[in-house]
Amino acid sequence: MYKRILVPIDGGHTSTFGLQEAIRLAHSQRAKMRLVHVVDELVVAQDFEGYINAGELIDSLEAAGRKALQKAVALARKHKLSVEATLFETVGGRVADVIIREAKKWKADLIVMGTHGRSGFGRIVLGSDAEEVLHEARVPVLLVRAPEPKTRASKK
Repeated sequence: MYKRILVPIDGGHTSTFGLQEAIRLAHSQRAKMRLVHVVDELVVAQDFEGYINAGELIDSLEAAGRKALQKAVALARKHKLSVEATLFETVGGRVADVIIREAKKWKADLIVMGTHGRSGFGRIVLGSDAEEVLHEARVPVLLVRAPEPKTRASKK
């Protein structure tokens, strides 16, 4: 059913859950996977002006993105999947727009993303790339909700 699965990743806990589900799907469907990571350079300019060298921070974010992609590619290849990865940079564009544009260009027939599942004020303040992709993508989108990390109080 699915032959081309696009998986946006950021190297975090939540995107790892999306990646793991995409790997299961790709394996069962014998699908190809394309992993994407997006670095938004405008976030650096807006949030940190004057306090740090923005060029060095952007380089650091790009390096972290490449590392996240390498780890994700290694995991997919461990499962004997056909996988490729691309790092994108944007300046002020929405991350969701980059994801949707790449899904269309690559002819993805499914997008799999991890999500925090935030609601209410948390979603308003932090925004949601996953929600934007869900509403604007022309292909099915599977949102994989990551469990809440356990806190010390909940471990007792």
